[in-house]
Amino acid sequence: MEKTGLGRTGLSVSVAGLGCGGHSRLGLGTGGSPRHAVSVVSAALDAGINFIDTARVYGTEDIVGQAIAGRRDQVVISTKLPVVQPGTSALGAQHVPAADSIASVEDSLQRLGTDHIDILHLHGVVASQYEYCLNELVPAMQQLQQQGKIRFLGLTERFIFDPQHSMLTRALQDDCWDVFMVGFNLINQSARQRILQKTADKNIGVLNMFAVRRALSRPEALLQLIAEMADNELIDATRFDLRDPLGFLLDDSDADTIVEAAYRFCRHQRGVDVVLTGTGNTGHLNENAAAIQKGPLPGPCVARLQELFGGIDSVSGN
Repeated sequence: MEKTGLGRTGLSVSVAGLGCGGHSRLGLGTGGSPRHAVSVVSAALDAGINFIDTARVYGTEDIVGQAIAGRRDQVVISTKLPVVQPGTSALGAQHVPAADSIASVEDSLQRLGTDHIDILHLHGVVASQYEYCLNELVPAMQQLQQQGKIRFLGLTERFIFDPQHSMLTRALQDDCWDVFMVGFNLINQSARQRILQKTADKNIGVLNMFAVRRALSRPEALLQLIAEMADNELIDATRFDLRDPLGFLLDDSDADTIVEAAYRFCRHQRGVDVVLTGTGNTGHLNENAAAIQKGPLPGPCVARLQELFGGIDSVSGN
């Protein structure tokens, strides 16, 4: 597995990272057993994936803890703090008090079976919540950092509700962040100009989420999304084969599937360090990891994707 540096953290991380949330949650979300979920994490480690991303709200921290027992020194652990109270709207203003955040980290350490977390993110922050996070939660995180319980500070955006990256655009004004988790894919490429150029300049590590979502893994969902964007005049329908909108990626490159092409598109974008992939199937895990390690798409394919979708910033591809 190819390794890369994660911004200014100095961490050496696999270019493919295992995401333990999403629809699958290591298979738990589709009826899999905890034992099976542990086996997925173990398979990722065996394949050379050393970056594992989880969160309290995913319900997979204990799964990760079981899988990394005896292998903690091989793993970079990323987990997250919620910023709103449980049971309230994720977009609301019922913020988690700093004291509760500190207690939450202690619980995460116990579930993960470790004495430190490599990257602790504030989870799914929207622009209206950012100032509270900066002024109230960051000092608490820095206190834990001084105690050696966390190493680096991260921030994840709520890409479905903020496909224009307004929160991260604001966060780039501050120097406390070591890592961002950014939504970026071949349909919504807006992070290239708005976020990734600046994170590269500031040496902030970038974890790429949403590289492959429903519209890029299910042909019928892609057709529906393309039709909706055409109806809303977000794209020029005359430039697409509406029966097979991304077929040119397979015709004009060595990619075997749209999913593979989508992963490769993200992996070779300047500013992206780790591309996250989530699954409860070890076969899919190995396929996705292999795709992320393949070379870039041909230049003409990348240029065409930029021409077709370069102006899109209102959909996430979900």
